[in-house]
Amino acid sequence: MTIEPYRKILGLPGVRALMLVGLIARVPVIAAGIVLTLHVVNTMHLGYAQAGLVGTASTLGTAIGSPLAGRLIDRHGLRPVLIVTTAAQGMFWSIAPQLSYHVLLIGALIAGVLSLPVFSLVRQCIAALIPADQRRPGFALDSMAVELSYMLAPAAAVAAVTAFGSRPTMYAVGIGVVGAGLALITLNPPTRSAAERENPQAAVPRRQWLRPRLFALLSITAVLTFVLTATDLTLIATLKGSGQETWIGLVIAVWCGYSLIGGFVYGALHRSISPLLLAGAMSALTIPLGLVGGGWWWLLLALIPAGVLCAPSLSATIDTMSQWVPSAARGEAMGLHGTALTVGVAAGAPFAGTIIDAYGPGWAFAATGTAGVLLALIALPLWRLAGAGIRTAPTPEPVPAATAPGDTQLAGATAAATTWAAAPEPASAWEGTVLAEASISGAASTTPAAASKIGVSGQDLRPDHRS
Repeated sequence: MTIEPYRKILGLPGVRALMLVGLIARVPVIAAGIVLTLHVVNTMHLGYAQAGLVGTASTLGTAIGSPLAGRLIDRHGLRPVLIVTTAAQGMFWSIAPQLSYHVLLIGALIAGVLSLPVFSLVRQCIAALIPADQRRPGFALDSMAVELSYMLAPAAAVAAVTAFGSRPTMYAVGIGVVGAGLALITLNPPTRSAAERENPQAAVPRRQWLRPRLFALLSITAVLTFVLTATDLTLIATLKGSGQETWIGLVIAVWCGYSLIGGFVYGALHRSISPLLLAGAMSALTIPLGLVGGGWWWLLLALIPAGVLCAPSLSATIDTMSQWVPSAARGEAMGLHGTALTVGVAAGAPFAGTIIDAYGPGWAFAATGTAGVLLALIALPLWRLAGAGIRTAPTPEPVPAATAPGDTQLAGATAAATTWAAAPEPASAWEGTVLAEASISGAASTTPAAASKIGVSGQDLRPDHRS
């Protein structure tokens, strides 16, 4: 293991600025949900159920808006989308502290649809700025930045609400979100690489890339945040139930630290690991956490195996997504990835809460991990379709000079196969698919039977990925 991969990617033009702006921009976006919850409970004097509805409305809006924003970025560029979403966030947060509950509920839904696409945008730009063979450490670094943001934002939000109240804090969050939007507008990072800009790819129909294997990847992505969110809530319930709630902040912070370490190690590896395997392993290692007894320090030790897989699992899904979709649809695909993350978060908390209330936190750990493993197994058949990659065309035998029309047709088919086999290795799974389809088409244009002689299928190539 070495830090050289990180040195290389941080030395690329634009990467260091993007990582820094992304780290800072995520903090107010993450803090927004916590501040809204505390505002409903502490200032409006309503229950957690009403606060949960506001959070659900915002989450639902984000799930809807994320792929829409990505699709608009693909079509119209980055700045128009950022200008609209930044203006929408400024309007919402300038009036949100004074809204009644029901109006706030509707406003949270609309603001969610028009939320600033910080998470998916940063990942889309990373895919554009970093060559395909170096994206693993790039996405690992991004996952570590996300962990840092999640370590900072909740604590800052709670401290600000406690010290100044929810209304001033909401205005501060609005200023932070608008500032993040303006910073991204000013930075204006590219969403496509230089080569992709020089040779722009035509719009690609969804049916050509939104395939079963991509749904499997999105399912695994949702499983990750489902398990993480449920584990987070169960940790709090475990420590609170044992009278050790004063250690909740430390335990969660150290848990995030494990994820940082795992992400750093994973990004420095020379081989990719399947996100399906990582997600399944993280889920399986969550199951025995309920057996841990004693003080909070034992829980800290028990969290190490599953904790170190958090950031690697997330970055693995992002890296794979960037390889499995064409560049012309990368924004929408990253938006769908963000929606999958949101769906997992939305499902994890109520699932764990139900188990905790009925059977206790020990069973919640077991149920969460088991559910994650089962969902990963359900996705396995679709995932195996991605393994049906493109077979390398066999080296053709020398073809004697054509003396008959049939010989001429065979020579044409062999020439097409030779051209396909000599082509450079595709840089991504999408390029491999296009290359194979073009080869098949070229052979079929010579004779219908000749295409079968090439010995390749039109299925997408499953890359050796880590994300």
